[in-house]
Amino acid sequence: MTGRLAGKVALISGGAGGCGLAASQLFAREGAKVGIVDLPKSKGEEVAEAIRAEGGQAVFAAADVSVSAEVSAAVRTVEDAFGPITVLFNHAGILAVGPFLETEEEEWDRLMAVNVRSMFLMTKAVLPGMIGAGGGSIVCTSSISAVAATPMEVLYDTTKGACHMFARAIAVEFRDRGIRCNAVCPGFIATDHGKREVAGLSKYGVDVSEAAIAAQQGRMCDPMEVANAALFLACDESSFVNGTHLFVDNCFTAV
Repeated sequence: MTGRLAGKVALISGGAGGCGLAASQLFAREGAKVGIVDLPKSKGEEVAEAIRAEGGQAVFAAADVSVSAEVSAAVRTVEDAFGPITVLFNHAGILAVGPFLETEEEEWDRLMAVNVRSMFLMTKAVLPGMIGAGGGSIVCTSSISAVAATPMEVLYDTTKGACHMFARAIAVEFRDRGIRCNAVCPGFIATDHGKREVAGLSKYGVDVSEAAIAAQQGRMCDPMEVANAALFLACDESSFVNGTHLFVDNCFTAV
């Protein structure tokens, strides 16, 4: 690795699985001190231990990222271990698949809490230290679903639309204080999350067969491909990239 994040302190929410896990590993290999934030039941401590075993620096902070007090405590844990956070990857998220008219209010609230409020809470907790450190980069996981609606995913699509604008609005407000904020927008991904999505959509008759996905984006996206896109947005190579949306979808949204 080339040390593209050398000297950086990176916090990754949802960093114990899927694309978040790939990012935790990649960011550490690129020289970042990594704070992994995920649910207590996750494998976050195992991920941190594996990074340390490879010679990297990592700490795990268990938290429900939709709960303010837990987010604040997790950020303090990372800052106490490594100093001010200069890279924030807002990746934590969940999905719900089902007919809109059968949607329960509790589902709406939960998706909004995990997918949107978590970005608000995490960014608000991290920004003071990031600004004090002279600036930094925030990467938010949005989705093709922010711009390409899918049947049976009204809730998920809506939350990702909010993530899309959150990244842009943070960039505009904090640009002159040394902060960059961008969104990475994956297509269908070969993770447990992605497989659950495909299974759920198939259940309701949406064609997400291997052939259909091949027609839309060639194949399923690999988690490391998303992590590499996030790495580019996080590192100084993208120093003049701010307020944008980077689609990792192999032309899904281009046609």
